[in-house]
Amino acid sequence: MFGNSTARTKVKQVAESLNAYSTRGYEALSKAEQFTEAEYLPDETEPLSYVSYSYWRSSLRIFWHNKTAMFFLFLIALTLLFTFIQPYIPNQKDPTLIHNDETGIQIINRPPNDEFIFGTNAIGQDLWSRTWSGTRTSLFIGFVVAVVEAVIGVVIGVMWGYARKLDFIFTELYNVFDNIPQTLILILISYVLHPSLETIIFALCLTGWLTTARYIRNQVMIIRDRDYNLASRCLGTPAYLIILRNLLPYLVSIITMRMAMAIPYAISNEVFVTYIGLGLPLSIPSLGNLIVSGIDKMMEPNLRYQLIFPTVVLCIVTISFYIIGNAFADASDPKNHVA
Repeated sequence: MFGNSTARTKVKQVAESLNAYSTRGYEALSKAEQFTEAEYLPDETEPLSYVSYSYWRSSLRIFWHNKTAMFFLFLIALTLLFTFIQPYIPNQKDPTLIHNDETGIQIINRPPNDEFIFGTNAIGQDLWSRTWSGTRTSLFIGFVVAVVEAVIGVVIGVMWGYARKLDFIFTELYNVFDNIPQTLILILISYVLHPSLETIIFALCLTGWLTTARYIRNQVMIIRDRDYNLASRCLGTPAYLIILRNLLPYLVSIITMRMAMAIPYAISNEVFVTYIGLGLPLSIPSLGNLIVSGIDKMMEPNLRYQLIFPTVVLCIVTISFYIIGNAFADASDPKNHVA
């Protein structure tokens, strides 16, 4: 025991002596001797890189590389452009005007020719002008419904997913509306109210926000308790800033996809309501009116053009929005971005 204590004491004395000697020697050196300047070698330095990342630039770059989406984007842009400039092209006919020949007889069921590009219908109206006028009407319904669904769905979905106290209320509200078939609501409202453009839009917007709100709510619940959101709340950041800056960028893909899907869905519902006799009046041309009128001529080979032309336009619109919406939703997903 005593031997170990003596050994430790001697080791401690030797360490103190070496430390004192090295300190005196280091202090005796001049400043120039203590520090020497290292040689600068540019070729051996570590390369530094800087990436200028932009969310929207990255999203658009991914979207532009999707050739299928770009083709349908060009197709729908061309269709929309022509749809809205068609009335201003010279020698265009009134879509509601009934045409007569020199003897005063209605020009009914006239096949496509130089005067009537898409032919005429059963009462002598020009199908060319009615098709594009109906496309404008259906697109107006689709865009209005999509915007209303997006606004209501995003607001309710964010509140539903972020505020825990409101979860029970919005869940019960969703269950009540979701258990009622939307088709039944659409039929009842169209039957009770006077058939018009406003009635169709109101009926489609009444429950159309449910799916968007549910998707938004699920996504918000996934990301609301992540570390950066918890840190923001601990630092006193207002809830609306957390929603705008931390949550909404992750919801762009869902909002885009739902809006793109809402447009063809609204047009399809308008066609369905018109088919059962509760749609827009015949005085307002729409794709629904044209398709329903063309269905009656489907079994007559010489008159099938009355169904083919509006159906082709409807297919272009619905398929284009579906593909573009899904492509942009994938492009705007932050997980698909590579810096």
